[in-house]
Amino acid sequence: MTLQNAEDQRSSSLLCGGAFEPLIRRLPDAWTAEYCFRRLSVQPGCVWLDSALPSAGLSRFSYLAADPIATIRVDQSHPDVLTRIGWYLQQSATEKLAGLPPMQGGWMGWFGYEMGSCFERIPCPQYNEFHLPMAALGMYDVVLSWDHDAGTGWLVSQGWPAADHRGRQLRAYQRMQHFLDILEAPIEAEREGRPGNFRLHVDQLAPQFATRWNNWTSNFSARQFRSSVSRCVEYIHAGDVFQVNLAQRLLRPAGIDSASLYMHLRQQNPAPFAGYADFGRVQVASASPERFLQLQDSELETRPIKGTRPRLSDPVADAGMAQLLQASVKDRSENTMIVDLMRNDMSRISTPESVKVDKLCGIEKYPSVWHLVSVIRSQLQQHVTALDVIAATFPGGSITGAPKIRAMQIISELEPTARGPYCGSLGYISCAGDMDLNILIRTITVCDGWWQMPVGGGIVADSEPGLEEQETWHKAEGLLRAIDSIGV
Repeated sequence: MTLQNAEDQRSSSLLCGGAFEPLIRRLPDAWTAEYCFRRLSVQPGCVWLDSALPSAGLSRFSYLAADPIATIRVDQSHPDVLTRIGWYLQQSATEKLAGLPPMQGGWMGWFGYEMGSCFERIPCPQYNEFHLPMAALGMYDVVLSWDHDAGTGWLVSQGWPAADHRGRQLRAYQRMQHFLDILEAPIEAEREGRPGNFRLHVDQLAPQFATRWNNWTSNFSARQFRSSVSRCVEYIHAGDVFQVNLAQRLLRPAGIDSASLYMHLRQQNPAPFAGYADFGRVQVASASPERFLQLQDSELETRPIKGTRPRLSDPVADAGMAQLLQASVKDRSENTMIVDLMRNDMSRISTPESVKVDKLCGIEKYPSVWHLVSVIRSQLQQHVTALDVIAATFPGGSITGAPKIRAMQIISELEPTARGPYCGSLGYISCAGDMDLNILIRTITVCDGWWQMPVGGGIVADSEPGLEEQETWHKAEGLLRAIDSIGV
């Protein structure tokens, strides 16, 4: 169904009671995603899936929503979480309209790393002092979207949860008007930069160690992190695993409100799979460069990142850094291992022979780092849904290691604190069956008056502990400098 046909058919249905179509309103050109976010960020359950860094083929669409009609928060291991989401998706299944961005209503939010314990036996971390949820998602009947290639924005109102025709018409109209009123109104007051109440005292935190960056502490000392890298290498030589993704958590008191923090980060460190999510006690602000899964019309894509070098101010030296990364045997080996892991995961729910590596260890440029990126695509088996894909592949192999289950067990042993949203995924699952999820790296989790930013890297057989610790700082540098520039 084309967009024009849908608009004509909807106009007719409002007059003569035909089949219901969602209400659609084209947004004024001045209503950019930034403009709308500043007005919706104070609404409950605000989520912005933000293609903040222009990149051909990667940053076409952005989505913004707030005030969900239902929410799911997973505070402990619930194997039925996907079943609960699936029930809502089934009740609200819709055909997407052509001519619009594909997310036109459905679930938006995040799955935390620890949700992997819903699918496999993974020990709990030693500390989870912030009691971070395993997942937080909202069901959205109104979605704002932008097609950056076309330079257009849209508001779609589905009329859920009303079930009958006239009820949905009325509900869709009322909800559209509600959002238009918010978007047309001036911002009531400038944000004062207050970070909220500091409800968790420093004595209640897991042990912290001073770092070399202002105001941040780590759950590892430099010596402890290097020792843990050595332990990973021992596991690899013993044949337990081929690779382990080890991370340290950086922590500091929050300095400004979460929405202002995200707006600053996206200006200083834009990324193609960036985003923001606010589900009450926990907010997530992400400048992620990595796509975990995209599902559109039964076509599945993943883009694992392994291999990082810092960007340099001198153009010649910067180009040399990229060449060094692309020539690195260690980094290419690390990337190839994750490609094999993801191919195996995707093969569980894809048609035979359809899993293809379209790009292996390609070099990609970001504001503060170079990355090696691979691209894998496949065709789903018949009747496989987005939720089946998550159950077969979550969490992404690029942030666990290989084999995945044993690597996650080693992570639980060596990392003292829960990862929370970090290394999970932020994105959407639409009621038309499409999905797009990132990998939550380069991410700050805001909770109880604190900013948490874990950073990690893949450990392989020839990893050098000092260099691996240094790589975590290279990955963190873009966000740390952006936060330093706020002056809080």
